[in-house]
Amino acid sequence: MEDGIHPGVRSAAEAAEVYRQRRDRHRRRAEELSRRDRALGWARLGTFLAAAVLAWMALIEGWISLGWTGLVVVAFFLLLRWHDRVISARQREERLAAFHQAGLHRLDGTWPGRGSTGSGQLDPEHPYAIDLDLFGEGSLFERLSTCRTTLGEETLGAWLKTPADPGEIRLRQGAVAELAPRLDLREDLVLLGEQVERGVDSGHLLRWGGEPPWRPSAVAKVLAVALSAVTLGTALAPWLLDWGWSPLMLALLAQIAFGLAHRRKVGAVVDAVEEPGRELAVLAGLLERLEAEPFESHKLVALRRELEAGGVPPSQRIARLGRLVELLDARRNQFFAPFAGWLFWSFHLAGAIEAWRAENGPALSRWLAAAGELEALVSFAAYAFESPGDTFPEILPGDGGPRFDAEGLVHPLLPGDEAVRNDVALGEEPQALVVSGSNMSGKSTLLRSVGVATAMALAGAPVKVRRLALTPLALAASIRVQDSLLAGTSRFYAEIRRLKQVVERTREPPPVLFLLDEILHGTNSHDRRIGGQAVVRTLVEAGALGLVTTHDLALARMVDALAPRVANVHFRDTLVDGQMEFDYRLHGGVVRRSNALALMRAVGLEVAAVGDGEDGGEPPGGTVSA
Repeated sequence: MEDGIHPGVRSAAEAAEVYRQRRDRHRRRAEELSRRDRALGWARLGTFLAAAVLAWMALIEGWISLGWTGLVVVAFFLLLRWHDRVISARQREERLAAFHQAGLHRLDGTWPGRGSTGSGQLDPEHPYAIDLDLFGEGSLFERLSTCRTTLGEETLGAWLKTPADPGEIRLRQGAVAELAPRLDLREDLVLLGEQVERGVDSGHLLRWGGEPPWRPSAVAKVLAVALSAVTLGTALAPWLLDWGWSPLMLALLAQIAFGLAHRRKVGAVVDAVEEPGRELAVLAGLLERLEAEPFESHKLVALRRELEAGGVPPSQRIARLGRLVELLDARRNQFFAPFAGWLFWSFHLAGAIEAWRAENGPALSRWLAAAGELEALVSFAAYAFESPGDTFPEILPGDGGPRFDAEGLVHPLLPGDEAVRNDVALGEEPQALVVSGSNMSGKSTLLRSVGVATAMALAGAPVKVRRLALTPLALAASIRVQDSLLAGTSRFYAEIRRLKQVVERTREPPPVLFLLDEILHGTNSHDRRIGGQAVVRTLVEAGALGLVTTHDLALARMVDALAPRVANVHFRDTLVDGQMEFDYRLHGGVVRRSNALALMRAVGLEVAAVGDGEDGGEPPGGTVSA
């Protein structure tokens, strides 16, 4: 899969051209339908005015037959239906054009602020979500998500926050590879998703499906039918047998008593089913599209097979409920209402609806989960389509020890033509890397690149690397640690609390991949060196892998005590004409040059050299840059 996973699309430029062609086609159709929309609007106005004039001529002046007015009225309603269909078609084309335009925004880097941020899923206590910018404006979630429903967004967010087991990861990879080139399916899902987004409350549906159903007794069902029959018989008796009206009065009283006895239960069922019935009718369209699509990957085939458990697809089951709700609504018809009361229409249909809920209610969670999984997979598939150079990682068994081995790693949110790729290999030797370098040299970006690649890999998505092999790992990061005035905690205190959480995660499998940015930089160099070395030693002795960044070269000397399990790497920078320049490439060993003094002088801040007395010389220790 490293040579491209999309038939017919070998580069992001080709993916952009596919989007552009489809966007333009849908825009042309939308413009044509807009012209038809305007023409039909004028035609409707014209027929309405014509009908008014003809009605005046027929009813007031008596010049023509009223039938001519009727013909124009019929024409008006035909135009009305035609106009509604044209408006719906125009809106459909506009949504599809917007769908492909959103893909172009993702490809040209103008997507931040245009999509769903998933901020509601952000948990401050999560071990890496905040540190890796998984959620929020300009986040990984916003870049990945093409979901149109809360069901899909919640599933996608959960996948990014919770690594899957190796078997599930491979299944998702196969599904994503199959879905990536299926633009027609993705178009259909965006249209259906629009309806589900507006019309489905998954929590409400699950509560309705999980409540204990009301089941009328067999005696009550028989009695309801018998009372209806007796009432009919006694209504006919005065005409056929000359019995008088007393038997009918008694039968009606019995019916009233029966209705009052069941009124509360029946009313509760009727009131409760209206909203779920409408929501399920909307969801049925999404599930029906999934049922109709031919799949080959094990994940998608299993997803559809699970939906069809019981032999009847969910769309057909939901259609049966829809018919029951429609029959129930017939009681509101003014002509049928008297017969509905006599036949105990609501009672019988409430029983049938509750029987449906008893049979299918437990499956609602499965149907909703399937819809959410499909949308999350389609989000990964869209990313794969737009990034043909990205590859699916190899998930290694963990029995040989933890491992993270990446070639050509880059952060997925960096522009492809500007990003510098780096290799990062962690395993038995070294388990951890101490990354030194100045500000803006790329240290924090490297940590986030490793973390995001791991999160995406363990969620089943393709990753922006030339090659990646890793074992199951538990991510833990201390990158974006903040103090809290309200909580009365300093940044240093917040950081040591986070470090404690990172260490505690090593007590449970799988092995931890830790990412620690500027470890303990809120304290003095002496305590930072001792404390930082102790934390890293504890982590590597617990079998963890990871990276630690620092400005403090004294901290980089921990490698002397922890080698070969810990190694030094660095990012370089140079001062050219008063400007800092970075190559963003990872080099072995400790950074050997400091540009802090030269940069301070370049901006007019005069400082006296201390130690070696020369700018740009090898620093004796301490800090690389201010």
